[in-house]
Amino acid sequence: MTGPRPPKRRQKLSRRDYVQGVLSGDRALLGRAITLVESNLPAHQDLAQQVLQDLLPHTGRAHRVGITGVPGVGKSTFIEGLGSRLLLEGHRLAVLAIDPSSGRTGGSILGDKTRMVSLSSDARCFVRPSPTEGSLGGVHRKTRETILVCEAAGFDTVFVETVGVGQSEVAVASMVDTFLVLMLAGAGDALQGIKRGILELAEVLVIHKADGDNTVPAARAQREYAGALHYLHPTSPSWTTPVLTASSVTGTGIAEVWTALQDHRRTLDGTGELAERRKTQRQRWMWAMVESELTRHMRQSPAVRARAPGLEAAVAAGQITAVMAARELLSLVLDASHTTGTATLR
Repeated sequence: MTGPRPPKRRQKLSRRDYVQGVLSGDRALLGRAITLVESNLPAHQDLAQQVLQDLLPHTGRAHRVGITGVPGVGKSTFIEGLGSRLLLEGHRLAVLAIDPSSGRTGGSILGDKTRMVSLSSDARCFVRPSPTEGSLGGVHRKTRETILVCEAAGFDTVFVETVGVGQSEVAVASMVDTFLVLMLAGAGDALQGIKRGILELAEVLVIHKADGDNTVPAARAQREYAGALHYLHPTSPSWTTPVLTASSVTGTGIAEVWTALQDHRRTLDGTGELAERRKTQRQRWMWAMVESELTRHMRQSPAVRARAPGLEAAVAAGQITAVMAARELLSLVLDASHTTGTATLR
């Protein structure tokens, strides 16, 4: 009598395997390519960058849309309603749902696939929950690269859903073409507690759950937000942020939201602002990666590891300024690089 067969080990993929798999639209290989991009293992990171370099000529054609909203606004329901409409029009949609990681365990819920049942089961849509892993602003540090992989796989629209934790809006707005903000009405003063910075980022603003008894409050909130936006600086001199109402339950307003998203992209494309925006985003991301790699390199340095506890204690005790301590740690890395004759970050 034989026992259960041992689980099959997944075949190790080459650079060419990943590239060809993504370009052919193979969903299994697409998922594995994104997992490779998200991996923190040095060998995986090196291979991921090689794959991304090969995929780069096949990227940049998708409409990148960031979607955020206040807690309870129904982001997942809204995305499923809007996404279903896109699929009916013949689009191919990728949804990158940034999932909050536990601050203590690092684990995440990764529940967006279960909430977006219709989209997840459609071959024309790819839903990918990704844990934040403590990244600044609740956005996975590899989200930008995942967008590129999805574009290379042939998806013409990419939604990036944020966890809505403040800085996440800024982070997502810096990697998309159009930033959509969902709001609620009917909970007191519609403008109360809303950060000015979030409204300034909005390029399409939608009052969600505008149905039933909430229809009238939603219309009132629509007028209030439209008035408030007049006092804020627009994201583009050629675009005025529309304030719309929509219901994912009845489907009312969903078509108008999609029209507004398309109008925004066409407007920026026509003025040349879209190309400039993407250039600026790529440049800023390069410098963000420089800072990230420097920090990682410093934390791995034996000299820094040996000296850091003492400096942390001195800073905590008020014996030395944080800037002086940081400079000392940085000098340890720079001195080591000069001694070895290399500053290569690995």
